[in-house]
Amino acid sequence: MKKLIVLAAAAAAVIATPAMAAGEGRVEGRAGIAWGGGAEDFIGGVAAGYDFDLGETVFAGPEVSYDTDFEGADLVNVGGRLGAKVGEKGKLYVAAAYDVADGDEFNAGAGYQHSFTDKVYGKVEYRRYFYDGTDANVAGVGIGLKF
Repeated sequence: MKKLIVLAAAAAAVIATPAMAAGEGRVEGRAGIAWGGGAEDFIGGVAAGYDFDLGETVFAGPEVSYDTDFEGADLVNVGGRLGAKVGEKGKLYVAAAYDVADGDEFNAGAGYQHSFTDKVYGKVEYRRYFYDGTDANVAGVGIGLKF
């Protein structure tokens, strides 16, 4: 329950970003595969973020996410991403976050987001989770809405 309260508070902060700020908010559903330590598992989750325009070609912003393997392993991440706008519809970015569910896990990765319409986008992303012990990898896809 504590994990969901932290995630809800962080998501509210991201979504409550003033409408006057140059940029766009986003929410997404995502799924992928996680592997590490000789094991593989399917994961799924949700994320919310806000990308601030830092000029014509650069953006940065906060992101919160919740992912699960549906067997009790939950990841509640608070972090952000920094990237470059690629053409009129793409965003290439690096991302990093801290897992507030376990308190000792950091992750970093990269991804590409592509707008299908003014409001709908898809993305592919890779993240490396650095644990005390066995590290893990996550590769996934997502689909989301911009506002």
